[in-house]
Amino acid sequence: MFLGNTKFRTFFYSMASKLIVEAPYEAENQLKCSLRQAFESLQPNLRSPFSFSLSIPTPDQYSQLNHAILHGILAEPHFAKTHIKHLHGIITDGYAMFINLLIKVVHQLYPKLLGSVKSQLLWVAEEMINVLGIGFDAFLVSLLRQINGGYFSDGNLWLCLKMATLFLDKWQCLLEEEPDVLSCALYVFLRVLADHCRPNRPIDKNFETLRRLEVHLCVKIIREEFHLCLRIGKDFVKLLQDLIHVPEFRDIWKDLMLCPSKFNTSRYVNVSQLYHTRTCSKYVLLRINPQMETKLRFLMTYVKLGQQKRHQVWFFHKFLVEPDRETIIVDIVRFICCAHHPPYEIIQSDVVPRWAVIGWLLKSCRSSYVERSVKLALFYDWLFFDERVDNVMNIEPAILLMVHSVQKYIDITHNLLEFLLHLVDNYDVQVENKGLIAKGVSSALQLLAKKGVIQSFDVLTRCPALPPSLKEGLERLLSGVKN
Repeated sequence: MFLGNTKFRTFFYSMASKLIVEAPYEAENQLKCSLRQAFESLQPNLRSPFSFSLSIPTPDQYSQLNHAILHGILAEPHFAKTHIKHLHGIITDGYAMFINLLIKVVHQLYPKLLGSVKSQLLWVAEEMINVLGIGFDAFLVSLLRQINGGYFSDGNLWLCLKMATLFLDKWQCLLEEEPDVLSCALYVFLRVLADHCRPNRPIDKNFETLRRLEVHLCVKIIREEFHLCLRIGKDFVKLLQDLIHVPEFRDIWKDLMLCPSKFNTSRYVNVSQLYHTRTCSKYVLLRINPQMETKLRFLMTYVKLGQQKRHQVWFFHKFLVEPDRETIIVDIVRFICCAHHPPYEIIQSDVVPRWAVIGWLLKSCRSSYVERSVKLALFYDWLFFDERVDNVMNIEPAILLMVHSVQKYIDITHNLLEFLLHLVDNYDVQVENKGLIAKGVSSALQLLAKKGVIQSFDVLTRCPALPPSLKEGLERLLSGVKN
């Protein structure tokens, strides 16, 4: 009798349609509106028994049903099993539309979603794996991108736990159907573990449980399916090196160097093979969330040089202000170098260049440990550089930052050049790899000159403010180019 009361029905619908936490005066999200409106118009028919005809719906009707059922699953956990049965009954496209809607929800709304809605997302993720819905791997990747580096909030750690558990529970299915998503999971959790396993970090029982689970997942992938590590390429080595103090990964590193046969694949010969495999930008994108990506791309596409300060201040307070979060600067620099390659028109315009953003990020580092990691992220593609497979855009920001800092910020030029020369001598002390590093850096310098990124290295080699030892070291690398 209560449902016949108009006021009560309106209240019931408004409570059921609650998906996100909205700030006062905030513009309503169009995706959330479309889900809610579809649900409110079809809600009386979404109860058991399902009161729709068995005829094939029109495209508009099918879209409305997908929207309404998704909203019901997310907003009504107590009816979720009923809604999912109705979804199975209407599907005609292999769940492609439904999963595409899920990806949009994660991409646009995840940070604002209620806790119960986030739980439902993980529940429906498992359901989509069970039915092998078209695009379920992309849905899992979208959830992986919401795991924030250097962030120890309960919500972030909960997502880490749920995703690691999901990958282990659905291991065999993922391995058979979409093994590439396991390589994405490995990349994310190796990077997250660098924060979670940081020495001297206080831990409690729950955090230790999470850490053991993440280690178990990563070790399982590396030991049992090493061919997936080869897909990641050179950044896999970098991630492992950040975890060398963890016993399980120290053992993996030793085998990587000394016992390649332990990885049960004939495709792996030695570590130089990984050094020479370019890391696809899709892996780099995994470590920054969509909101962060949008703001960074806007800054380097539309904001003019000299007018970026307020944008940088906003970005810092939004994403970097908490001390633990500064480690994500490493991921941002990798993103800028490897995944944001502006067209020629932007490069030649007065828009904020990539090197300027990286210079600002370097100055934002508060700890020497993070600063060193950021420099390595900046120069990492210089090591073992090969013009045949590597991209000049990956190495361009570092040289331009050094050159453009000579006049006003010579300390940046000095520190970066010193760090580069240190890498050449010390990054890998094995004789054969050390020679390959010097060759790679020399090749990078050669290509930068050939492509006209820098007209002459005289601005560095003849700079009176730089110590002779640094200029001599650069000259040696340049002489390697000539030889």
